[in-house]
Formats: sequence, structure tokens, C-alpha cells
Amino acid sequence: MGKRVKIILNPYSNRGRAGKNLDALRAALATADLDAEISLTSRPGGGIELARQAKLDGVDVIAAAGGDGTMNEVVNGIAQVTPEGENVGPVAVIPMGSGNDFADMVGVPRDLAASVATLQAGRTKQIDLCLATVHEEGRDISRYFDNNMGAGFEAQVTVESRKITRLRGFAIYLWAVIRALRQYDQPQFEVAWTDETGAVHQVDQRSLLVTLGNSRRTGGGFYMTPDALMDDGLLDMGIARSLTTLGILALLPKVMAGSHRNHPAMRFVRCSSVCVATKVPVPVHTDGEIVSVAAHALSATVQPGRLTVLV
Repeated sequence: MGKRVKIILNPYSNRGRAGKNLDALRAALATADLDAEISLTSRPGGGIELARQAKLDGVDVIAAAGGDGTMNEVVNGIAQVTPEGENVGPVAVIPMGSGNDFADMVGVPRDLAASVATLQAGRTKQIDLCLATVHEEGRDISRYFDNNMGAGFEAQVTVESRKITRLRGFAIYLWAVIRALRQYDQPQFEVAWTDETGAVHQVDQRSLLVTLGNSRRTGGGFYMTPDALMDDGLLDMGIARSLTTLGILALLPKVMAGSHRNHPAMRFVRCSSVCVATKVPVPVHTDGEIVSVAAHALSATVQPGRLTVLV
């Protein structure tokens, strides 16, 4: 008996283009002679429930067809029913979203036939998985992430991108940056982290953002943490101090090129855990999905090599 494969497709990914490519996905599966069950999500969070149930049903490989948010939901669904200490997966990604940062960074091609071929080849890679807890007034939210997490301006850009309907791909995020410049105030951030030696460090300053990278890229083309490695057991954290609007606009092309390592407003560190608190609530995202629009604290830890990905 062959492996059971479940594909969880978010038809709303890439402004609905993923759903329009359902027949193309079926054709690619047929060409590859791969028997897979396809389930469509119908609402935010639906991918978590579908992946969770698929794992409980004993499905061998669960694939996320969509963008980074779809991958995030599938990973969270699998992780919720995986015993602590056991590897999460195997999980595959079929990139059909607008950003596809995770797929690009892990090395899965965007071509539909080529990404379907990764399901058939069965070659796996162990990468780090990260667990975050976001604190709102009156509740805590736990969420795994595989690519990136951001608090402050970066998450505000994600909030604004959800309001843009007429653009596609990277242009969405670029226009969202311009919108976020008008919406976001830069509060005081208190950041504490544990580095690879176990030493604890702290920063307390007005900041534009705090970004946590398991990979180098987020937002479809912003290399926020340009030296991050997905399998080094550490998060790369970037802390940007408060900047003027002109300062942010001048920094932007450097972030798009990943050449902002030595920018005077930036501080980069590697850490195994981090805690962030703010004087006023800020938005927070994980893998491009808004977890909270009014978080006053967050924490994140790395689980080295826990995620098994088909590449």
C-alpha cells in the first residue's frame, strides 16, 4: 500500500488565485501518478483543524497548498497532536501564495509540477520549529511558526496588506509599507534574550520593530534577518530603533537587498529564546498571519530540528 497523502489547499491564497488553480493541481498530481486527497479550507484557522484531523487519522504526508499562512496553519495542526519531543511532520509545501517565503527559503520550487514532485521523491530535511506565546489583555495565544515572527511595524505592514485587493505578489507588501507609515507609532520595547552561550541580554528603547527569523526572508521579498539559518537551532533577531519616515524609506531598499546588517539603526543577535514587552499594545504576526493587533508582550523559543519538511 502506498503512502497516504493529504493536500490542504487554501483557495483564498494569493487573492483567490490558488483556488482557481485547483484543476491545475489535480492535473499535476495525475501526471505524477500521485494519489492524494485534497481538502479545501473555508475560513481562517480551517487549515489547523484539517491538518490536526489528518494527523490523527494516520495520514503519512500532509501538504500545505497556498502561502506562508497556509503552511503555518498546517504545521500548527500537526504540532498540536504530536507528542512533545517527537518530530513534527513530514509536511510538504506546494507554493501557491503571494509571498511563498518559506517555500523559497527551504528550496521548494514554485513550479506546480516540480513542487508536486517533492511529494513523490520523499526527500526530507530537518529544520527548526519555533513556539511563540503572545499576551493580550486577558488572554494568552500560543502559536508555532516555521519562518518568521514580527512585532511592531513589520506586523502593521501585514495588517495593511490585508486591506489591499487590487495588487498582486510583492507589490502588495510594498504598498502596505507606505500605508503602515501613516498608521504606526513607535513605542518603547523591552527586549530580553538568551544567546547561544546561555547569557541573558536586555535592551529597552523606542523601536520601530522586533523581528524574529527562522529564515532570511518575509513579506515576499524583505530579507529582515539576512543571515538566518533554518537548521542552526537559533533564532536571528533584529531590533530596529525608532526612525523618522525618511529614515524608514531609506532603510527599505537595504532590507529588500539584505544589506542592512551594519545599519546604525539595526541590532542583530542570535538567540535560543526571547521575551518582548511594550508600553502600548502592538500588532504581532507569525508567518504573515496576524496573531494579535493589540499584544503587550510575547515570548518565543526554538525547538531545534523538530520540523520534518519534504524538499
